[in-house]
Amino acid sequence: MALPQFLPWQKEIARTWLAGRNNFAHAWLIHGLAGIGKQKFALAAAAALLCESPQEQMACGRCSACQWVAAGSHPDLRRIRPDAIAALEGDETEDDAATPKKSLSREIRVEQLRQLHHWFNTATHRGGFRVAVLYPAESLNMISANAMLKVLEEPPQGTVFLLVSDTPDRLLPTLVSRCRRFPLSVPAPETAQKWLQQQGLAEPHSWLAAAGGAPLKALALSVESDTACPVWLRALVVGLTQDKEGDPGGVADALEKQPVTMWVDALQRWWLDLMLVAQGVEPRYYPELTTFTRQIASRVSASTMAEMARWLVQQKAVSTHPLSTKLFIQTALQRVVLACRQAG
Repeated sequence: MALPQFLPWQKEIARTWLAGRNNFAHAWLIHGLAGIGKQKFALAAAAALLCESPQEQMACGRCSACQWVAAGSHPDLRRIRPDAIAALEGDETEDDAATPKKSLSREIRVEQLRQLHHWFNTATHRGGFRVAVLYPAESLNMISANAMLKVLEEPPQGTVFLLVSDTPDRLLPTLVSRCRRFPLSVPAPETAQKWLQQQGLAEPHSWLAAAGGAPLKALALSVESDTACPVWLRALVVGLTQDKEGDPGGVADALEKQPVTMWVDALQRWWLDLMLVAQGVEPRYYPELTTFTRQIASRVSASTMAEMARWLVQQKAVSTHPLSTKLFIQTALQRVVLACRQAG
């Protein structure tokens, strides 16, 4: 492991925030758009809080505490996340290693919080902070969320909780009320594009647009796909402008090879572009499809657009476990085709 570092667009706000560490709230809810680096921010903040010789509020990288954090062995730092995420990050127990990856929990279990009781009730290693980083907070189920709420109602002395969330509205209101909210904004496009170029991504503009301005998501998309605008989505949209019957562009077979969550997300983003264009606004995610999107938007009613947008949100919620992938694809494509052929 390496010592967690703040991303370029996070450093200034981090320094200002960490300057008040002596009067820190016991719990912070770090939230913002997915893919802007909130988890990196929280882990870098944990390193800074544990550092014994901080430099300009940041972790020095040289003291014993920083070396322990880099090695993943600091006794006053805990990462609380689902077993499935821990496995992806290469940090799993022997039991996890013997369990099929598909069977690993995608939720933060109440047992994970109960196992921390002894840690909460022991003195910190050198009398400094104890830091618990929990992510994503949405993965707390009802039981574990209530257990977390009890911990925050009577917080252990010297402990700072950093909760990371893409969608704080999905959390228990009582849990949110026990935290100080810390919103992180999307970086400026110029800053994000420069960082993406430094990561070796050529022509980052289109990838950044497809990711809604989120640099880490843009980088992840570039690894998962050859083009910022999925080939199947272009085929679908072009087919819709040509009034082809059935499956426009023949995309059903292509979608069967894609993770369901990925193509539902892309479809949802294009639909937002459609709604923006209908209001005379430039598309946000797929500007290369603007000509075709305008043609389709001109013939779809506002009520149909709104109804389809709501339906896509519902499908996003079940996309991680569709009962039948093939039926799910056929239903989604049929709904899109019917919606785009409604007279305005």
